[in-house]
Amino acid sequence: MSRNGEYTRGGIDRRSFLEGLTQTAGSSAAALALLPVLQNNPAQAQIVPANDSRLETARVGYDAAGTKIDGYLAKPKGGAKHPAVLVIHENRGLTPHIQDVARRMALEGFLAFAPDMLTPLGGTPADESQGPAMIGKLDAAETVARLAATVRFLAGNAGCTGKVGVVGFSWGGGMVNRVMAAGTSLNAGVAYYGSQIPAADVPKISGPLLLHYAGSDARINAGIPDFEAALKANAKTYQMHTYEGAGHGFNNDTGGQRYNKEAAQLAWSRTIAFFKQHLA
Repeated sequence: MSRNGEYTRGGIDRRSFLEGLTQTAGSSAAALALLPVLQNNPAQAQIVPANDSRLETARVGYDAAGTKIDGYLAKPKGGAKHPAVLVIHENRGLTPHIQDVARRMALEGFLAFAPDMLTPLGGTPADESQGPAMIGKLDAAETVARLAATVRFLAGNAGCTGKVGVVGFSWGGGMVNRVMAAGTSLNAGVAYYGSQIPAADVPKISGPLLLHYAGSDARINAGIPDFEAALKANAKTYQMHTYEGAGHGFNNDTGGQRYNKEAAQLAWSRTIAFFKQHLA
């Protein structure tokens, strides 16, 4: 992984990154000029404005397996019921970008809910670079149980038809695979470049899967063959797409160089079609 890739993912600190970038660019002035292009830019997050008149949004707290979790709810205006989509964030937490993804999902006709899985640790930090270390402190089994409780919370929401899907990105993509096999009533799951679950857990998967992978993502892609073999062996319904030329995190349009517009738009169109097929 390149050093700029490490920095945008939170793998190295800003000072170390700037030192390496200065060597590459030839001067500190040139490095500082390049920095805005390479780093995450939350200001780009609002594809759908937070005050979009077509939507209703709110911060919501709920009980998740005995732990209070806060989240961001977005849905079309009006009293109609809609299928729900649980949106699971990357390892930086419930960022402005993920809130915007929830609004994009709501504009497609879904009740979208993005929980802040860092709530037990004080919530998503203002400095997104602190998120990965906080995520590392979460117990995976507890987190899956909390997400399973979130599925039940959404299914019982007065504005939900009772059908619930889940989509997640990076860390959240791995959580999609886990919660789909956690005995939930999920009707569909979409995992963006998420780590795979063990073959022994594949029989527990509750519904169809749509799996998005980046062509340049060796660590995550190493698990694809065994996962796909288990899906086939257990007659699971799934679709899988690999986006050549794209790297891990390609959907995040605030992520500097890792964002791949072509791959992101194609994957999103497939995601929406998949949910409309399975949650209708």
